[in-house]
Amino acid sequence: MEEFERLRALMVDEQLRPRGIKDERVLQAMQTVPRHLFVSDDLKDRAYDDCALPIGEGQTISQPYMVAKMTELLELKGDEKVLEIGTGSGYQSAVLSMLCAEVFTVERIRSLAIKAQELLKRLGYENVRVFVSDGTLGLPEHAPFDAIIVTAGAPEIPQTYIDQLNMDGRLVIPVGTRFSQTLYQIRKTPSGVVTKTSTPCVFVPLVGRYGWE
Repeated sequence: MEEFERLRALMVDEQLRPRGIKDERVLQAMQTVPRHLFVSDDLKDRAYDDCALPIGEGQTISQPYMVAKMTELLELKGDEKVLEIGTGSGYQSAVLSMLCAEVFTVERIRSLAIKAQELLKRLGYENVRVFVSDGTLGLPEHAPFDAIIVTAGAPEIPQTYIDQLNMDGRLVIPVGTRFSQTLYQIRKTPSGVVTKTSTPCVFVPLVGRYGWE
């Protein structure tokens, strides 16, 4: 266990801080959440490597830097209600749970959702609720949200997400082709949406009605 703690500290000091992750709350969450428990046993020794890793069903757990970057772009203060699209292993959900009041997370692959839900509960992340549905639809019955994070690459920004944001809410989403995207931060304001682009990235495709087929 001490070895994994050491690797987490190294991950923060060598992968996150040098690349410009400055939010101390985000860095603390990344240093706390046991990433090695969100991958299969045969990948535990690679859990803190500077890369994405497979989690089955053609899905991945994102590179630690990308998790930190997307989380930082949400600008969380602690009292927010956050929607995550693409639960996957549940790792991003766990990081978010330490930084906001409530996490609603949607996964289209039932087996991944069940596994993530059981793990999050076992590890004590009580403020995360897992749903199985088409993530491109958002979660209208629980909207509006203060922040939305999408952990899959979209061909364009689905209007459903903008509609489900509170005023001054932030959406962080990778947008581009199936094989390469750019990270966007979108803020909903009274005069319209304000869009900023961030870093290039590569995510699995966002599949669903308002994503890829």
